Amino acid sequence: MDRLLLRLLLDEDGPTAVEYAVMLALIVGLCVGAITFLGTQTNGAFEDSQTKINAAIAGS
Repeated sequence: MDRLLLRLLLDEDGPTAVEYAVMLALIVGLCVGAITFLGTQTNGAFEDSQTKINAAIAGS
């Protein structure tokens, strides 16, 4: 039993997997945030273009 406990304490595979999972979660979170931000900005640009095109058509 002591050997098993010592082996589990010295084994570094578990903490390494947790570290990779945390890094992956942070990367995914940043990607989602960036896509949301860029999507909002792009939507605003398209709406602005639509408004200007509609104004140009109406002014003709």
